[in-house]
Amino acid sequence: MTESEVIIGSIGTSDRLDKALADASDFSRARIQALIAEGRVAISGQIMTSAKAKIPAGARYEIRVPPPIEAEARPQDIPINFVFEDEHLIIVNKPAGMVVHPAAGNPDGTLVNALLHHCKGQLSGIGGVARPGIVHRIDKDTSGLLVVAKSDKAHEGLARQFKDHSIERRYLAVCGGHLRNSEGTISTRIGRSDANRKKMAVLAKNSSRGKDAVTHYKLLKKLKSASLIECRLETGRTHQVRVHFASIGHPLVGDTIYGRTPAELRNILKALGFERQALHAASLGFEHPISGDWLEFRSELPEDIQELIDQTTR
Repeated sequence: MTESEVIIGSIGTSDRLDKALADASDFSRARIQALIAEGRVAISGQIMTSAKAKIPAGARYEIRVPPPIEAEARPQDIPINFVFEDEHLIIVNKPAGMVVHPAAGNPDGTLVNALLHHCKGQLSGIGGVARPGIVHRIDKDTSGLLVVAKSDKAHEGLARQFKDHSIERRYLAVCGGHLRNSEGTISTRIGRSDANRKKMAVLAKNSSRGKDAVTHYKLLKKLKSASLIECRLETGRTHQVRVHFASIGHPLVGDTIYGRTPAELRNILKALGFERQALHAASLGFEHPISGDWLEFRSELPEDIQELIDQTTR
């Protein structure tokens, strides 16, 4: 994205412009209204000035989204568990509770701030000033392995592997209840929720929104009112594991966004002080973007999830 990102599509329902575009795109209604006010929305080539304008279903729209103005992150001396490092990349074992890069509400104390201090400027610039070296990310309250690029060439090589789904990623999770099948695959489209634009959701298979998402899972152990599972991600959509297991009626234990923890487990979580989704990025395998060697890394379950398993073992 240089001057702006251009998003083109067609409106699915006949409604006022801001609502129709919010339904058709991944933007909130408030964001659409702001873009209209800035003259960045056109219908069939005509710049729109009113969010209240009635638009017929099937009309073609064009949204010109200005690039974000990123604040430069500053180095901070924050302890980080570095699993591997060479001149091209770093493997980090991220703790739960740490945000990957600065954003609204989390201007510092992030993994990027720690990396800037550790690497002293030797990070790929492809991610921009707020996200140097970041090729992918995991949620704030998810723990586990993350690869970071120190050079642009390494960044491009890793990004290519993420795009073609050749990187192997396995997560360990504790979900509520007992699965009907001991293994299986969840394949859906995932995109912004119509009910809550801050959440992701499973969309209709023929939806023009969202992206395909595939999670392969295997039951490792039945627990009290819960299950320990291994998930292999074929794709890497936002909140993919959390959304997928909520969609089949087994939301991750501790996930207050996508489901409710079974009543039988709530007292256990409270006693443990467990206040996050039980999800851990346990293994990461990929081809080194420079040498071509296959690398594979594993991370043991963190203490809080292991305690949860111990307390719920039948």
